[in-house]
Amino acid sequence: METAIEVQGLRKAFKEKTVVDGLDLTVARGEVFALLGPNGAGKTTTINILTTLAAADAGSARVAGWDIRTQAIEVQRRISLTGQAAAVDDALTATENVVMFARLAGLGRAAAKRRAADLITQFDLTDAASRMVRTFSGGMRRRLDLALSFVVTPEVLFLDEPTTGLDTRSRRALWDIIRMLASAGTTVFLTTQYLEEADQLADRIAVLHDGRIAALGTPAELKARVGGDTVELHDDHGDLLREIPTDGTVTDLRRALDLLDEAGEDGVVTLRRPTLDDVFLAVTAPADSTRPIKELA
Repeated sequence: METAIEVQGLRKAFKEKTVVDGLDLTVARGEVFALLGPNGAGKTTTINILTTLAAADAGSARVAGWDIRTQAIEVQRRISLTGQAAAVDDALTATENVVMFARLAGLGRAAAKRRAADLITQFDLTDAASRMVRTFSGGMRRRLDLALSFVVTPEVLFLDEPTTGLDTRSRRALWDIIRMLASAGTTVFLTTQYLEEADQLADRIAVLHDGRIAALGTPAELKARVGGDTVELHDDHGDLLREIPTDGTVTDLRRALDLLDEAGEDGVVTLRRPTLDDVFLAVTAPADSTRPIKELA
């Protein structure tokens, strides 16, 4: 496997608070890798370290084949980052912002204008292309900020909660762009608040808890480790009356329904499958919690 990101023993503390505590992970070239975790788990700090914006206290990492500590300039030439705060110029129009970034990236005047027009259309900003950014809504500013990250296709694209503030249509449009980039070989490393987003996009997911990876695997693997399907019986008001765990096979589903019949219970039957919400809650639960979990660490 050709790797795009290699991390070993990464540590970072702010005063007495350890934010990243011995992080180890490997991301393959062309992979979409999602980093999840509660607020304060170390997601943004990890991205800041990998993009050379912050120095680690210990450990090592290579991005696109280059050492983040001793070869930071080479790393910066091969990555792009969209952080949580929009990095756009309020005194320029949307088009002027993109053209400026394109020129700084080395594109000629005509090429920069063509690239700006393409990205303005792609990120649904055509009607606002000539407006000053200071007049934009939060969602429009976010879309423009994301467009700047795509001026030149990087080897590794870092996205820190990229769809926060976007409406559903804009969020799904960005998903399509991320999939397109990954299929063309770009590695995407993202953090997100939206578990559905990670489920839809990520080839693999890591869940951070207290600065460490508490779970790592494909979405399907993580959900399977939390548990199997569950047959649920609800009353007419939607309240849960009974739940019967199953292994998801037809035979076991019939067994669950037979149990309900034998008990003479009546109501609406639904089949509930494990979700990333279940994984997240299980992994980040307090130490004395009894939530079921199977070898998620």
